[in-house]
Amino acid sequence: MCGVIGIVTNQPVSQALYDALTVLQHRGQDAAGIVTWSDDHGLKQRKSNGLVRDVFRHRHMMRLKGHVGIGHVRYPTAGGSKSSEAQPFYVNSPYGICLAHNGNLTNYEELAELLIRDDRRHLSTNSDSEVLLNVFAHELQTRVNGSPTPENIFDAIDAVHRRCRGGYAVVALIVGFGIVAFRDTHGIRPLVLGERAAADRKDYMVASESVALDILQFTRVRDVRPGECIYIENNGAFHCRDYSGAVSYTPCIFEHVYFARPDSILDNLSVYKARLRMGEQLAGKIVRDFPDHDIDVVIPIPDTSRTAALQVAYHLGVKYREGFIKNRYIGRTFIMPGQAQRAQSVRHKLNAIDLEFRGKNVLLVDDSIVRGTTSKQIIKLAREAGARKVYFASAAPPVRYPNVYGIDMPAASELIANGRSVVEIQELIGADRLIYQDLQGLIRSVRHDNSEISEFDTSCFSGEYVTGDVTEEYLRELEERRNDAAKRKSGNKRKHNVGESRANVVGL
Repeated sequence: MCGVIGIVTNQPVSQALYDALTVLQHRGQDAAGIVTWSDDHGLKQRKSNGLVRDVFRHRHMMRLKGHVGIGHVRYPTAGGSKSSEAQPFYVNSPYGICLAHNGNLTNYEELAELLIRDDRRHLSTNSDSEVLLNVFAHELQTRVNGSPTPENIFDAIDAVHRRCRGGYAVVALIVGFGIVAFRDTHGIRPLVLGERAAADRKDYMVASESVALDILQFTRVRDVRPGECIYIENNGAFHCRDYSGAVSYTPCIFEHVYFARPDSILDNLSVYKARLRMGEQLAGKIVRDFPDHDIDVVIPIPDTSRTAALQVAYHLGVKYREGFIKNRYIGRTFIMPGQAQRAQSVRHKLNAIDLEFRGKNVLLVDDSIVRGTTSKQIIKLAREAGARKVYFASAAPPVRYPNVYGIDMPAASELIANGRSVVEIQELIGADRLIYQDLQGLIRSVRHDNSEISEFDTSCFSGEYVTGDVTEEYLRELEERRNDAAKRKSGNKRKHNVGESRANVVGL
C-alpha cells in the first residue's frame, strides 16, 4: 500500500505536497518522493528511503521549485526496506514523464517482457510501477505528433487499461503540459479529486485519501471513477473521460478495515462510520456466539480498532477502557517489511496499564488478524498485566488468502488463518476465546451509505479475485517471490548494488 498526490496550482507547490504526504504517512513508511515542475526551473525531484520528515530537509525543499507536482509515500510489497524503488519514477520519452503508483499489477512479468522485447524500453528496477510508467509512455508516444492533446492522453490511458491488470491508482506529471490521474477499471485502489478556488482559476488536487485534501483546504469533489482518466493542464484547464471498455466498481474493503485514516472518505463512504458499524456488527456476533459471556471490560488495540471497540462495549453493556499506551514513534507493525522486525516492534510499541487488566476478564478488540504475530504478543502482554481471562475479537473476518492488489500479505503461508479453523487460531495466539466478524457483516458495515457499490474486493477474506486473472500457479509463484525470506534476500542484494545515484534520477 502506498499514498499518491498530484497538485496543479499557480502557487509554489512543494510545501503543499510535503504537508499532504505527512498526513498520508500511514500508507507507507519505507520511502518518500516529490517531483515539481515550472517554466523557469524545469523538473526538480527529491526521493529517498525514510519517513517524509527525514527525506526532505530545508535544502531539498528550497530546490523543489514549481507550481505543479506529484508526491508518493511507499511501503514495499516486494523487496526489503532498503530497496531503491522510491517513487516517482521518470522516463525522458516522450516529453519526460514522472509517475507515482499505488497498487500492484498482476501481469507484471508478462508486461516487463513485452516492454523489453517489443516496445524496446529499458527497465532499471524490479518495480511494477516502472513497468506501468513505460506502458503509458509507449502508448502516448505512439499517439502524438507534437504537443499532446487531451484525446491523445485519454486514448493512451485506455490502452494502458487494456494492457495492465490488477489494482492501481496513478498520478503522472507530463513535463511542460500537466498532470494525469487514473484508476484501475475495478476501482480497487482509491483516488479522490478535490478543487480549491483561486484568484482567477481553480486549483486541483488528486490524492489517495480525502484527508490529504482537507489539510490543504481543498473541497472533495468526488472519487475518480473506475477506469476514468483525469488530465489537468498546467494552466488549470480540467479534462476527464471515462474508460471506453468494461468497468466494475469493486473497491478494496481492507482500506476501511485498516489502512485508511478514520477521517477519510473513500468512494463516498466514511471510514469512521464504517468502523462504527463494524463494532455494531461484531457486538451482534459476540452476543450470538457467546451469549453467556463474562466480559468485564473491552479494550481496543490502538489505534485503528478504537472506533469499533467503543461500539462493541456500548452494545454489550460493559466498560470501555484504554489498556494499552502506544509509542507514537514506532511504525505500523503490519506494514513493516519482515516478520522478525514486526514481532520485536510489538513490545516496543505497546505498554499495558496493569490496573485495567488485573483480575479482570478482558475482551481485546483489533481491526483484523493477519499474520497473528501482533495478536499473540498482545495477549501475552495482557496476561502479564494480570488479566484473569483474555478474549480476542477481530472486526474483520479471517484473512485466509493472499492479497495481490497492493497490500503486503501475498504469501499464504504467512497468514495465520490460512488452512486453520478458528479454534486452531485461538490456540496459536493464546486467547481464551476468539471471535471473528462475518464477511457479510463487514460488507454491510462498509457499503451502508453508497448504493453505487454492489460489491467489494474481498479477496483476502473470500479468495475471490475481482480481476478474474489470478490462478493457483500465479499465487504459488507470488509466494516464492514475496514471502519474508525472499524479501530479506532481495533487500540484502539491493543494499550492496544500489547507490544514491539511482535514488535521485533527475538531478537533485
